[in-house]
Amino acid sequence: MPRPRLEIADILRAHGPAWRRANAGHVSLTQLKVMSAIEACRTEALGGHVAGCASCGHHHIAYNSCKNRHCPKCQGPAARDWMTARAADLLPVEYFHLVFTLPTEIAQIAYWNKKAVYDLLFRTSAETVMTIAADPKRLGAKVGMTAVLHTWGSALTHHPHIHMIVPGGGLSSDGSRWIACRAGFFVHVQVLSRLFRRLLIEGLLDLHRSGHLVFFGDLAGLTGISAFTAWLAPCRKSEWVVYAKPPFGGPEAVLSYLSRYTHRVAISNNRLVSADAGTVAFRWKDYRVKAGDRQKVMRLATGEFIRRFLIHILPDGFHRIRHYGLLASAARKANISKVCSLLGAAQPEVTPQATDAVIPLTLCEPCPCCGGPMRIVEIFRRGQKPQSQAPPREQAA
Repeated sequence: MPRPRLEIADILRAHGPAWRRANAGHVSLTQLKVMSAIEACRTEALGGHVAGCASCGHHHIAYNSCKNRHCPKCQGPAARDWMTARAADLLPVEYFHLVFTLPTEIAQIAYWNKKAVYDLLFRTSAETVMTIAADPKRLGAKVGMTAVLHTWGSALTHHPHIHMIVPGGGLSSDGSRWIACRAGFFVHVQVLSRLFRRLLIEGLLDLHRSGHLVFFGDLAGLTGISAFTAWLAPCRKSEWVVYAKPPFGGPEAVLSYLSRYTHRVAISNNRLVSADAGTVAFRWKDYRVKAGDRQKVMRLATGEFIRRFLIHILPDGFHRIRHYGLLASAARKANISKVCSLLGAAQPEVTPQATDAVIPLTLCEPCPCCGGPMRIVEIFRRGQKPQSQAPPREQAA
């Protein structure tokens, strides 16, 4: 795939140093590390190797990737690896896509308390689905789900929400049979919305009482529990957005969809239009437009663009992909095997990747000139330059 004309890395390399100086003391160490990783990604700063064709002698340089989970260039390979690993988890049933969104007011709290509130968002959305699904009046089954956190809107604004993929059914309470939901229908979103609202508000109050929330700016007056409780009161009456999309066409469509969502970052390189010292332009989708073309171009001051990109950097060690219920990691394999047995279906087999059978130091990709095998002829370390002669063409390691 050809390199995009403009990348996030280009913007950070050109304008990141000045932005860091202007915002010294207001940028977290985690954000600084992410900026540094993206700026160095696929450059000689990280080292790499020189590959040579055994047939025609063609050489090219491949610089190492930073492999940071916030780097737009590194998520494609990561998504493919994740998709291969999850292939064995697919069930031969209908799948549903649910979205749980934090109201704007609660999102303000999350902005300054990312780890605590994002974790609460994960737990309450999963508990909501499992509680409603277990109700004998609804489905009466133990279900499983994979949840992915996104914190952005199309315009790079702070918009925390959970994308959840749920198989259409679950195990009975005694585990003896599979209970399928109605075709094309999982559970009522209004029922999910009401329970989600109650659980999350209760969770926020618990976080406040235990001293896990901090408040700044316009919210500084919420440090007292009475003021915080009164501030939350209107949220108990407003409608919270829980959205259920139509079911997928089949398990394969689920896997393809999930691999795109799980490793998405706030903005991809292909959405960038232009950038200079004053302005960054990028494509975005205006969901307020009910009909017609939603695609628009937004122009932000370069410093504001960098700020918006960085507010979506997750806390160190925070898992943005989580599995619950039947798909929880501890018992996932046993549960999937049991469900497949109850459904009379063979458990999916994972096809080994081609790299498993590759001779050491031989690359999977053939020579771009003659199609012959490419072998690594030199490895160079961080900050070093390759000694082998190679044309300026570069690609990822």
